[in-house]
Amino acid sequence: MREIARRAGVSQKTVSRVVNGEPHVSEALRERVQREITLLGYLPDANARALVTRRSRRIGVITTDTGYFGPSSVLRGLERAARGAGYFVGVVHADEHDAAETTRSVRHLVSQGVEAVAVSAPVAWPFDLLAGVPAGVPLLRMEYPAGPPEPGVIRVGSDDVDAAREATAHLLALGHRTVHHIAGPPAWTVTGRRISGWRAALRAAGAPEPAFRHGDWSAAAGCRMAGELLREPGVTALFVANDQMAIGAMYAVRRSGRRIPEDVSVVGFDDIPEAAYLSVPLTTVRQDFTAMAEQGMRRLVAAVSEEGPLDEPAQDVLIPGTFVVRESTAPPPHVPPPARPSARPPAPAVPPAPSATRRAALPEDGGRR
Repeated sequence: MREIARRAGVSQKTVSRVVNGEPHVSEALRERVQREITLLGYLPDANARALVTRRSRRIGVITTDTGYFGPSSVLRGLERAARGAGYFVGVVHADEHDAAETTRSVRHLVSQGVEAVAVSAPVAWPFDLLAGVPAGVPLLRMEYPAGPPEPGVIRVGSDDVDAAREATAHLLALGHRTVHHIAGPPAWTVTGRRISGWRAALRAAGAPEPAFRHGDWSAAAGCRMAGELLREPGVTALFVANDQMAIGAMYAVRRSGRRIPEDVSVVGFDDIPEAAYLSVPLTTVRQDFTAMAEQGMRRLVAAVSEEGPLDEPAQDVLIPGTFVVRESTAPPPHVPPPARPSARPPAPAVPPAPSATRRAALPEDGGRR
């Protein structure tokens, strides 16, 4: 740093401010120092800095099942938001079937001096996932904030219940007698919430509540579950707990000889990038994973700032979904579609001339028949 200061013609304190991203440095000085840093290939010693500042600027993330669209999107959002705030992220992929290995991984993460921990684990764990996290370390849970607030814990999640209720109500409003549901795996926390929203909409409308089926989030499971449902009479609407299973369900509908949406309407959940480009674009619920991650990380960074960890219960945050109507939903076959208003009003009728009226009123043979 002394060499950089000498070459840039500034004080060592100015170099320190630039390296640490502190304010009160002009843009011209910042560029001059950064140019010398690049030329010399200088890399700050993070361990040395942590010893001096008692700040590691590291956040640990515990996650699982990142092969699925939702969890992988949340993880990408957390990493992006942390980098934007000047923090590095260390990730542990936990194994719900191996408590000992998961505990060792979490303890290793904490041993690296992380200032806070974010958890994005969508399943109900059979053991204490956070056993290796010391008390007092700020914690972010990326999940639906159910239950009373927890001191020192930030909870940010999507409002799956309301989104599932809206998706089901949309189908009922189109005239479907009821809506059949293909749910996610029982161990996932979002599965129960989406079932709750579906069930609430049916009960509010006084609609029959058919038995739902569990899938595993895959298109193959959606195809299989929909194939079973389509053997039952009167199935005209499917609410499917994620888009991949919805795509499989759409394949099963077409394979059964029925049309989407003329015979069967399908609604998904998540709004994956491919949903808008299917042969029949999919009506679905869009989740704002970026907003969830940014809201959570902003609060977590505030908790480890100079003010110190949160002593009071953190504010829970619910991010609403956005219902996106595309071409995979329509009234059922026995209900005519709503009349669409004409682009322009019809021209007023012009009454025919009297002679023409008299001729039209008489048969061609003069009335002899």
